[in-house]
Amino acid sequence: MELKVKKAEELKELPEDESKLGFGKYFTDHMFIMKYNVENGWHDGKIVPYGPIELDPSAMVLHYGQEVFEGLKAYRRPDGKIQLFRPQENFKRLNSSNDRLCIPRIDEGYSLNALKKLIEIDERWVPYSEGCSLYIRPFIIATDAHVGVRAGNEYLFVIILSPVGAYYPEGLNPTKIYVEELYARAIKGGTGMAKTGGNYASSLKAQDEANKQGFTQVLWLDGAEKKYIEEVGTMNVFFILGDEIVTPSIDGSILPGITRKSSIQMLKHWGYNVVERKLPLEEVVAAYENGTLKEAFGTGTAAVISPIGLLKVGETEMVIGDGLIGDVSKKLYDNLTDIQWGRSEDIFGWTELV
Repeated sequence: MELKVKKAEELKELPEDESKLGFGKYFTDHMFIMKYNVENGWHDGKIVPYGPIELDPSAMVLHYGQEVFEGLKAYRRPDGKIQLFRPQENFKRLNSSNDRLCIPRIDEGYSLNALKKLIEIDERWVPYSEGCSLYIRPFIIATDAHVGVRAGNEYLFVIILSPVGAYYPEGLNPTKIYVEELYARAIKGGTGMAKTGGNYASSLKAQDEANKQGFTQVLWLDGAEKKYIEEVGTMNVFFILGDEIVTPSIDGSILPGITRKSSIQMLKHWGYNVVERKLPLEEVVAAYENGTLKEAFGTGTAAVISPIGLLKVGETEMVIGDGLIGDVSKKLYDNLTDIQWGRSEDIFGWTELV
């Protein structure tokens, strides 16, 4: 498929201070868009100036939430070149989400090439500062002008770019996490394994309650029994229990994180005993009480590795590792980010030049 390019006549001013980028506040000069209809399939892929998208008020995404999205980053290496971290995994997962939401699959190779061209055009937006990167948000929405519950016949695929700093204000300092025992985010057989907006919308109430109590994020339990640990709102989660590093197994209600997958591969490469299984909350509480809970951390594209320094279960506040970052969390963060920013050799073959 052809990729058309229409460049902006006037470019935006870059943010003056990269140390104050925040997350998701600034957007680059261009975006990628591609349409779908039943007659033509995916077609008319093009890079155009960043700007508003026109939707009919009856567009199906606005009424029935048929949409999916992804999140990945581009990194500025010390030599000035730009690279991506496992982008094929993101487009593969996007298609998995498409399947669950009844959205036509995209051509992964074409989409990756379009993304590379978009980054090449907006190269000046890729930050140079330590810890900063270019966040990439692909998403697909149903655009049919139709009010009636069914899968759409028309879609829009868009990729936008945003220069970002740290996702959490704490940076690499341990976060405070609140265990949610009332609300449910997802259940097995639902859409928890897909990256779709509805999962995040259903998490907002609990997130709001956690924020009011001074916590950064919510740790979700399974929706059926409220017994097993699943994931943090924006991250997969790991616990070091004795000589095991345990992470909840992917069983249909948990997003299969790419940083999670990379962390497991890296930990096993180092010889750690990593176990993927159902993890009861009471097992973590018992480990805390008997002193065998050594570390806890989250993994995700936005924060990479986020140590958990405090976990609130009911009225009990469990301080983990004296509230300091643990050795394994720090080792993972250092090694993953060194590969992502091109500061060390990528022995796993995870990176790809733009």
